[in-house]
Formats: sequence, C-alpha cells, structure tokens
Amino acid sequence: MRAHPDIPAGTLHRLTIASKILHRNMLGDPAAREVVVYIPNGHEGDGLPLLVDLVGYTSGGLAHVNWKNFGENVPERLDRLIHEGVLPPVAVAFPDCFTRLGGNQYIDSAAMGPWATFLTTEMLEAVESQFGCGGAGKRACFGKSSGGYGSMVHAMLHSDVWSAAACLSGDMAFELCYLPEMPSALRALQRKGSIEAFLRDFETGPKYSGSAMHDLMTFAMAATYDPDPDAFCGIRLPVTSDTCEVIDDLWANWLAWDPVVMADKHAGSLKSLKGLWIECGNVDQYNLVHGARRLTRKLHAADVPHVYEEFDDNHSSIDYRMDKCLPYLANALLS
Repeated sequence: MRAHPDIPAGTLHRLTIASKILHRNMLGDPAAREVVVYIPNGHEGDGLPLLVDLVGYTSGGLAHVNWKNFGENVPERLDRLIHEGVLPPVAVAFPDCFTRLGGNQYIDSAAMGPWATFLTTEMLEAVESQFGCGGAGKRACFGKSSGGYGSMVHAMLHSDVWSAAACLSGDMAFELCYLPEMPSALRALQRKGSIEAFLRDFETGPKYSGSAMHDLMTFAMAATYDPDPDAFCGIRLPVTSDTCEVIDDLWANWLAWDPVVMADKHAGSLKSLKGLWIECGNVDQYNLVHGARRLTRKLHAADVPHVYEEFDDNHSSIDYRMDKCLPYLANALLS
C-alpha cells in the first residue's frame, strides 16, 4: 500500500557491489554491499543529477526504501515532489553502510573501514556507470544525524567529488553530544567487564535496552574517530575508566573530526560547492542545535555561501524536512 497510489512511481534497482577495499576493517563486516537506486517514472537515468542518501545511526540505506506506516518512504516522497513539480527529476542512491557497531559516520577509519573512499569511488562508479546519472558537477549527498555529519564532512573533504550537500541535524560540537554519553558507557563496561563482553552480549540478545543502544553508539564513535589498532574492534574511550576525566590526547583525536573545528581549515572547499544546506531542530535532544549555530556562525564569518534553517522540532521523526532540502540540492546541481 503506497501513500499516494495515484502518483506515478519511480523504479527501484538493486545493485551489489563487491568492494575491493571494505574488507579492510577490524569489525569483520562484509565487503559486498547492496545499493538501491531510485530512477523516477519516465526516465532511465541518463543525464539526471544524482543524490546519495547517507542514513542515520542504527539504520541502513535500504531502510529508507521500505514501506512506511502512516507516511511516505523516501522513494514515495520523491515521487510526490517530482509529481508536484517541486523537485526536478533526480536519481537517488541508497547505499548499505551498516556496520557491526550499529552504523556509520561515513569517514575512513582503520577500525570501521574506508567508508569515505568506498562511497566516493566504488559506489559512485557502480551507480553512474550503470545508469548514466551524476558525474562531475551533478552529485550531492544528504543525510540526517550521523548521515548529516557524513554529508558535512564529505562537503569539506571531498568537494572535488560532491557539488552540493545537505546536513540535517548532523553530529557536531562533540563536547555537547558525545561527552555526556561517557558515564553511561563506563557503567556498561563496569557491568559487563569489557568492551568485548558488552558487544558479544549485545549481539547474543535476545533483546537490548535503549541505554545499551546509546552505549553501542558511543563505542561506534570511538572506533570511528580514534581507533586503537590493539583494542577489540578498535574501541577505546577518551576518558579515564574510574573518574570519567577527559584524556586530552585521545579527545583531541575526536575533536579533529568535529565539523565545527574542521570548518576552520576547509572554508575554501565549502566555497567551491554549488549548494550547502544546514539545518537543525531548535529543541534537538542531543544538543546538536548549538553545534549547528556555532558552525553557521563560522561559515558566515568566512563568507561561505550556505542556507541555515532552524525549525520547531526535535531530533526524531523529521523526514518531512526532506521536502525542503532535496529540491534545494537538485536545483543547485542544475544551476
């Protein structure tokens, strides 16, 4: 049952990419990855701009094409926006970037794997060669939460690949969104005895608590921003185990990946984009709005063109915001 059965539906194509690089991870995650590609009704892909959906933590690209109760999945949203004339026809790729630690920040990590490299090489090459979409000047990435973080960092580090990006409620101002989670992670380690015991117990199930999911996220962030080649799954925390005091040299490794910090070095790359969209809910429960305000203030000071919007909502169930950013990205690519 589609949300709008009277609107012409695009076509979903499934590709499997046998990556030659993703096997380089400490998690034991598979290198073969599926990508679902949306092509709008009446098109085959040739010449269309390409948008790449980077999903949030605990999700995978395939989740965005699943049926959704009382609402639209992303392909149905695209069908409606194109039908209404709000969104020019675009191809959209939904790559599976899920990991053993529950998600992805879409950067290269010795523990998690070379995800940025995969997305900007093997994934794009597979999609664009088959459908004739995208190409130089006609690619954009977008995402919410961890996906918003990934989109923002890709805009900074890979502006030679992406020409536009949208960061929806992306992780930033790490001392506000990550440090508050450290005491809970330490309590989890105290209960389980080690990170390995925690993870194996989490995977064994048969169920997990909401607090355990947050602890897993903290461990995933540690494996992403500051992987330890000698630790289980590369995980080490940037705080002392007894007093939860910040270990300055380890925390500095995290901060080097904070978009608010990175903006100081990458304003030039951001200026080269055709479009940059940043937004956050004004009552985001992970404190991300404060980081978004800091980032946009820096971008204004550096004369980086961008759109910044705050909206009256929190971090949850905000897919409706795509109605604004997706047309913005498509039109920017076509400009």
